[in-house]
Amino acid sequence: MSEELTPETPETAETEPIKQRKNGLYPGISDELAENMKSGWADTELHGLEPIAQASQTAARRAALSARFPGERLVVPAGNLKTRSNDTEYAFRPSTEYAYLTGDRTQDGVLVLEPTEDGHEATVYLLPRSDRENGEFWLNGQGELWVGRRHSLNEAEQLLGIPAKDVRELPAALTEATGPVRNVRGHDAGIESALTDKVTAERDEELRVFLSEARLVKDDFEVAELQRACDATARGFEDVVKVLDKAEATSERYIEGTFFLRARVDGNDIGYGSICAAGPHATTLHWVRNDGAVRPGELLLLDAGVETDELYTADVTRTLPINGTFSPLQRKIYDAVYEAQEAGIAAVKPGAAFRDFHDAAQRVLAEKLVEWGLLGDLSVEKVLELGLQRRWTLHGTGHMLGMDVHDCAAARTESYVNGTLEAGVCLTVEPGLYFQADDLSVPEEYRGIGVRIEDDILVTTDGNRNLSASLPRRADEVEAWMAGLKG
Repeated sequence: MSEELTPETPETAETEPIKQRKNGLYPGISDELAENMKSGWADTELHGLEPIAQASQTAARRAALSARFPGERLVVPAGNLKTRSNDTEYAFRPSTEYAYLTGDRTQDGVLVLEPTEDGHEATVYLLPRSDRENGEFWLNGQGELWVGRRHSLNEAEQLLGIPAKDVRELPAALTEATGPVRNVRGHDAGIESALTDKVTAERDEELRVFLSEARLVKDDFEVAELQRACDATARGFEDVVKVLDKAEATSERYIEGTFFLRARVDGNDIGYGSICAAGPHATTLHWVRNDGAVRPGELLLLDAGVETDELYTADVTRTLPINGTFSPLQRKIYDAVYEAQEAGIAAVKPGAAFRDFHDAAQRVLAEKLVEWGLLGDLSVEKVLELGLQRRWTLHGTGHMLGMDVHDCAAARTESYVNGTLEAGVCLTVEPGLYFQADDLSVPEEYRGIGVRIEDDILVTTDGNRNLSASLPRRADEVEAWMAGLKG
């Protein structure tokens, strides 16, 4: 990576001279070079751009937001780059709220809804193309010749269907703003500083909660994106099965890297840290170190999801026999989890309580644990009353899914876990059984076995649709699928 530039940000480019990086190889910039770099460049402005695919949906979402908070200024930032080490940054991913309302994915953007007599006027504040007069485009660390071309404000207006202005002017404007203001916190410290005496934590939280609940029911664009994410994820699982022999020769990281390649080719990224848990690591719910051995005769619990370019993620888990065939005990445990998932999926339908699918799956698992003699002579009802099955089931059976892998997390409890399902809701159904390697309460042969099966389920008007159904779930189907992929 070249290192001749200053780490200044574009926000300072017009007000401060661009300085050379400490320890850069060039001592300075001659007047002649500076003047030379200002001219001789073709006009690359883009014209006649078509709006992004979801422009009508984002407009409808902004209209719903406007109706909820009449007369108030609403500020929704995308967020800024985050430093990974010294002068390198993590790949940018905008805040979910900002992307949901604009369809834009660029750093430093801010959506502002200004109140009017009959609603709100939306403006998206963005960084314009990097300046060629002051040298920002080739001297600044975020300049065009270093990180790529940004859209001009006119181009952004055409794409997003929202008037666009220079975000560098926004903090001063917000500082002088009057009237009630709400801001989505936690993404842009500069915006929060400009609003520090105009907002309250309680009012800002109400905005965040509303935007979280707005995503509980997906529109047609979102459903299509979630299906696209699931389809790409299925291809990623197939990729992994095909290279299990290479993972055996290396580690779980080969699995992680293989799935990541699919995520980057077919989408934007992984939607969350891939869990590539082989052997006893499968009993650790969020095993993302992925540095362990992959051994024939053990199970691989792969929990991974592709995030689409529009930032919708799948969340799918399959537990696979590394050598292609379940042992009798592995299959007994796997079949129990499969039966529990079947019961959970059957409970997903419009009008059902959100909790129903969890309760249905937990009942099946409790029945199996009692049947196997792991809970003494207690009845299934008593086990469920005391929650004793949780020693081996551990987690809830699912969650909302969308732009965030745990979507709608700020929604009110009465709207989410105590709510009722309706068409357009998308959730995961993911029961599991986990017998820790050091659990002396179970027979030795159980220890170190972890099984989870997870699918992404869309509530429809007449029941549900499994968006990830292209991946087999039943034990015999899994074995046949793996055999076919391995050739």
